[in-house]
Amino acid sequence: MVPHLITALSGPLLELESKVLEATPTIERWFRLEWQEHTPPFYCSVDLRNSGFKLAPVDTNLFPGGFNNLSPQMLPLAVQAAMAAIEKICPEAKNLLLIPERHTRNTFYLQNIARLSSILRQAGLNVRLGTFSEEIKKPTWVGLPDGNRLLMEPLSRLGLKKQRLGLKDFDPCSILLNNDLSAGIPPILENIYEQYLLPGLHAGWHVRRKSNHFAAYEEVAKKFAKVVDIDQWMINSYFTSCSNINFHERKGKEELQAAVEQVLKKTAKKYREYGIKEKPYVVVKADAGTYGMGAMVVNDQSQLKDLNRKDRNKMSVVKEGLEVSDVLIQEGVYTFEKVNEAVAEPVVYMIDRYVIGGFYRVHTDRGPDENLNAPGMHFVPLAFEQNSMPDLGAKPGSAAPNRFYLYGVVARLALLAASLEQERTDPDMEIAYLAKHSKRR
Repeated sequence: MVPHLITALSGPLLELESKVLEATPTIERWFRLEWQEHTPPFYCSVDLRNSGFKLAPVDTNLFPGGFNNLSPQMLPLAVQAAMAAIEKICPEAKNLLLIPERHTRNTFYLQNIARLSSILRQAGLNVRLGTFSEEIKKPTWVGLPDGNRLLMEPLSRLGLKKQRLGLKDFDPCSILLNNDLSAGIPPILENIYEQYLLPGLHAGWHVRRKSNHFAAYEEVAKKFAKVVDIDQWMINSYFTSCSNINFHERKGKEELQAAVEQVLKKTAKKYREYGIKEKPYVVVKADAGTYGMGAMVVNDQSQLKDLNRKDRNKMSVVKEGLEVSDVLIQEGVYTFEKVNEAVAEPVVYMIDRYVIGGFYRVHTDRGPDENLNAPGMHFVPLAFEQNSMPDLGAKPGSAAPNRFYLYGVVARLALLAASLEQERTDPDMEIAYLAKHSKRR
């Protein structure tokens, strides 16, 4: 059954779509020049929210799962993008080691690994799966719901100096992480100097902070807004951050309330400027972490005065049982998109600098101002009946491919921001910078 899609657009976003379509050649050239200066992550997914009056990213994942939710018709694009990425990194690449998350019982996630492995194999690589899981002590077949199987194998250090990582009989030239390192860097991943590690270890949540990403995104959005002559708020969300928060002990409560009030006031001012009737809200979320954990919607700072035990517990711990002390306070973006009458948000996937597809995250029990990345969600592939390039002759707001092009532009802005973010937190970049400037002295 073809899903029934409902997308409400009001004046500001219709104007944005019109300007983006008119400026397509300029936009594509701008991206091309930016990618001459920056290196995109190997892969990335971006959660977008379309409120009808603005379209903005709310999360950027550098270890994307969910490849199994992409439309099969888009897989050739994914294979071509993977080929381009590999040729740029290591043209002679033959063997690739893919390292998934530790859990081996989440069949939805394992289907993602199967799809990702298939893409990489079709790109010309021998792909094997190595795992950190303590449960896997020998090569183990893991069954999937569709009847296929994955072979999971324990990791090994290789070579005389043990400076390479692989499997007992498999020495790869490249290693692709699909594990976000929330629990930190396992010792077996340390001191690998002879292989390409994608993405770099500093992309893991043990280092990465959402506030750094959205600071970089703000820079990119401002620059892009000048190119197409728009208000950058239409593609960007206000945010701030707070540190040293302890939800259990209510430590930092006053600072958090002040930060929430600040973002709400700025958002309310914009709403008045554009005549938007909805009530502003913010999302308070852990500054590090994924899976939609450690997030809550706040409409007024007074809600934070007396959080109940359930809310304090929810905000205190994220994936891998890590305690939350730093939080991001982000302007909430309504989603007025629906699939079969259920609230939905688009998620766009990229490999290298290319958009390869996406899907709608759909939740039948959530509202337009709530987090949809929660138990009970399901996924509907974005309908790519035509390619994602815009129909320049179509009326703005009328064509699904136009809408996807707009999604792709904003998602690529987030991808570019991720590139800047990773450059600024890469310890190797800092070493190279110091070495360069020490020679000048």
